[in-house]
Amino acid sequence: MSRRPNNVRGPTSALTEFLREQGINSTLIAARARTQQGQEREQPDAGPSILSNGMDGDRAGEGASNEPAVDYDSENLDGGNEENEKPVKKRKLSKKEEAKLKAKEKAKVKKNKKKAGSDDESGDSEDDEYSALSRGAARNRARASLPGAHPPIGSFENCAKCGKQFTVTRYTMAANPGPGWLCHVCAKASGADPFKKPYVPRQRKPQEEKRKVINFEDREIPSLASLCIKVVSQHIEDVEALGDISSSSKREIGRALARNRSLTIDKAPLLYDVRNTELTIYDGTKLTIYDGTKLGPNAFCALASLNPSLESLRIDFCGMINDDAIKFWGEHLSTLKRIELLGPFLVKSEAWQALFTGLPQLSGFLITQSPRFDIDCMASLAQYCPDLEELGLSQIGQMSDEFLSYVAGFKNLVSLDLSVPSTSLGTEAVVTLLNAIGSNLIHLNLSKNDLLTDDVLSEGLQPNARVLSSLVLEELPEITDAAMGAFFTNTTNTPMRRISLRRNHELADETLVALLKHSGGTLTELDINSLRTTSNEALLLIGEQARSLQKLDIGFCRQVDDFVIKALLDGCEAMKDIAVFGCNKLTENCPRKQRGVSIRGIETNAV
Repeated sequence: MSRRPNNVRGPTSALTEFLREQGINSTLIAARARTQQGQEREQPDAGPSILSNGMDGDRAGEGASNEPAVDYDSENLDGGNEENEKPVKKRKLSKKEEAKLKAKEKAKVKKNKKKAGSDDESGDSEDDEYSALSRGAARNRARASLPGAHPPIGSFENCAKCGKQFTVTRYTMAANPGPGWLCHVCAKASGADPFKKPYVPRQRKPQEEKRKVINFEDREIPSLASLCIKVVSQHIEDVEALGDISSSSKREIGRALARNRSLTIDKAPLLYDVRNTELTIYDGTKLTIYDGTKLGPNAFCALASLNPSLESLRIDFCGMINDDAIKFWGEHLSTLKRIELLGPFLVKSEAWQALFTGLPQLSGFLITQSPRFDIDCMASLAQYCPDLEELGLSQIGQMSDEFLSYVAGFKNLVSLDLSVPSTSLGTEAVVTLLNAIGSNLIHLNLSKNDLLTDDVLSEGLQPNARVLSSLVLEELPEITDAAMGAFFTNTTNTPMRRISLRRNHELADETLVALLKHSGGTLTELDINSLRTTSNEALLLIGEQARSLQKLDIGFCRQVDDFVIKALLDGCEAMKDIAVFGCNKLTENCPRKQRGVSIRGIETNAV
């Protein structure tokens, strides 16, 4: 086959120079081959020479025929092939096959035309293909000729600004305004960085699939009052006075402001009234979403001045309240009977003692997270407020067994919270305390006292508890299932309404069965979260025996399944909220919605 020009520049060798000097090139060789091939076709030789000429013609190049080769008989070359061939019936082609055949013929004609055109160009061209540009080089030159295109790397250009000649590199920058290109010095002087990499937006890595938790809740249509409260809380900056509305509505507005973190020193007086006897501020110090104002000590003093008739006061997140505000309350809130504070970190012992001195009528004192409340404060409280009925000392850093001797002096105490101390109370001290005041207690919380043992139940609660309605014993690792079951079986206490035994991993069936038998008919709230070994049979009893239940947490009870949920929904007609976090046996068949019931914690990978 003849060599077709491939537009590839070959090496400049001695042979190439010799052929160029003699005027010999591929164009001339191709022309000679075509001439010779034409002569051979006009005078074919007999015998095998025809086959050899056909092969030579194939080697010569594009002049060779594209028709299929004929199978010649070397013994009978003179015989006509037409005589030997038998007529063959042609099958009628379908329309689809005819269309394909026509398309092939058209493509064949176009291909032959292209070949003929390339042969003519090669014949007419007198250029030396050895000195011709390669395809890549020709493409680069064509691109470089386009307006605004980057000149070829390595070429020379004149700087559009200073006029100096420079070598084009990949960092060469276009002049602004154009046309032209800038040298490296001028490009840098213009403030542009030619070496700066183009900004490529970072591709976010796909987040790992997390277990989504779905809550099923049947939402009710909000009331007109709740809609009004929502609108007021959203536009609190434009409100100058709330007018003559009920204290319950003010309480809900305060709750909404806390949720939006919108209670500021300017807007807090909207909740004040000289006629107020009860005030609940759910957000005392949190920043607003507008100007970040805090309720500082002056705001707390103003609270006492504008609400002199207060009898009950609750403030959550009151970390900015200080000694001056507490002392001011002791002097001006002469009718205050109950105080509940969350987070009074800054109040010192002297201020607490001054408050107790000024408020001997206190019947309820509940504080959470007050690290400076010490044994002297406890002694002052016992001395000046002996008629205390509610005492809450939760998360008190200096809590110890010494406190309990003063607590035992409150003979009218009905509610006691001694939960989450920094150091656990001792079993003996707690048993002594329960022997002194246990018979009157309605609410008791001893959570996270991790040193308490079964004796607290058998020697403290069982012989003394009579009217307990709310019992919270969370995270007591030393309490056993047998002791808790025996307490509910043998106690003479009246049936309870609220019980929380969450995160007591030792408790199981014996506790739950005895609990339901004792208080199942009156229970409204039950929390047995993380009672991991409780059986499915015991869990099914909840729906059968606790029919007044309204709120239930059975999270991480591993045997909870679809039948347990169905039993709860069928048996507990007053049910409002069920928490099932960590219950992996729930399936897609789990009952999900029932009017008025919120089921929280169903995991999507389990459903």
